[in-house]
Amino acid sequence: MKYISVREFAKKWKLSERTVRHYCATARIKGAFLTGKTWNIPDDAILTEKGNKKFSNNILLNHLKEQKDMKLKGGIYHRTQIDFTYNSNRIEGSKLTQEQTRFIFETNTIGVSKESVNVDDIIETSNHFRCIDLIIDKAKSKLTEGLIKELHFLLKSGTSDSRKDWFNIGEYKKLPNEVGGNETCTHNKVNAKIKELLFNYHKKENKTFEDIIAFHHQFEIIHPFQDGNGRVGRLIMFKECLANNIVPFIIDEELKLFYYRGLQEWNLVQEYLLNTCLTAQDNYKSLLNYFEIEFK
Repeated sequence: MKYISVREFAKKWKLSERTVRHYCATARIKGAFLTGKTWNIPDDAILTEKGNKKFSNNILLNHLKEQKDMKLKGGIYHRTQIDFTYNSNRIEGSKLTQEQTRFIFETNTIGVSKESVNVDDIIETSNHFRCIDLIIDKAKSKLTEGLIKELHFLLKSGTSDSRKDWFNIGEYKKLPNEVGGNETCTHNKVNAKIKELLFNYHKKENKTFEDIIAFHHQFEIIHPFQDGNGRVGRLIMFKECLANNIVPFIIDEELKLFYYRGLQEWNLVQEYLLNTCLTAQDNYKSLLNYFEIEFK
């Protein structure tokens, strides 16, 4: 019997060495045994169903899932949670700093501040962390109305909006609204418009980066919820990038005005929004390089 090292097995299965050691220790790799402090793994060993079922050919998604499950600090999952939540909330007017966002994620508390802090900002920050966990867990699941509504429900649960009967968290808007001074889909047509949007989107078997951005633009034009549409829309983009093995991205605060311009001018110049998202993707690729995570 030929045996290989943890490093060799990790490379073969596109896992981190930390994860392989964990699987050896929990008997998820049949035949692995310790010699001193070194694991010896049969060359023909495979992951048991328990150990293998959550992994895909998407290396980043594998890292995000394993680090989430391990509650690992200091990795790509940890950084994604803080950067994504801080920037997406900040775009929508949150006053929390990145350090306060980090503190909430790491300690479930908020540091002392000289300025007053909006309670909804804190709740929505904590809720956004849960939304990211959901899109990681369901990255490979088909995008449905149910998942979209679940994201909205998670994001707005416990906020002052959730105590308003007319707000309708987790369901489509009851009242007309607008975005950036522009009219959106009327509330009585949202259900049909979202169904049509999803139908046309899923007709494309192999979805591209451009398809995902186009979906986002249409989603924001419909503006299906009373509030929270931007954050739900950006969560959907991140999920769909993971689903289609495309490097995802985070629209940071510095790109906010370019992002809004891109949405506004999409029908005239699609490159505005596409280039903004590509810039954000390049920034995320830099993170992946830092954490030594391969990507296509």
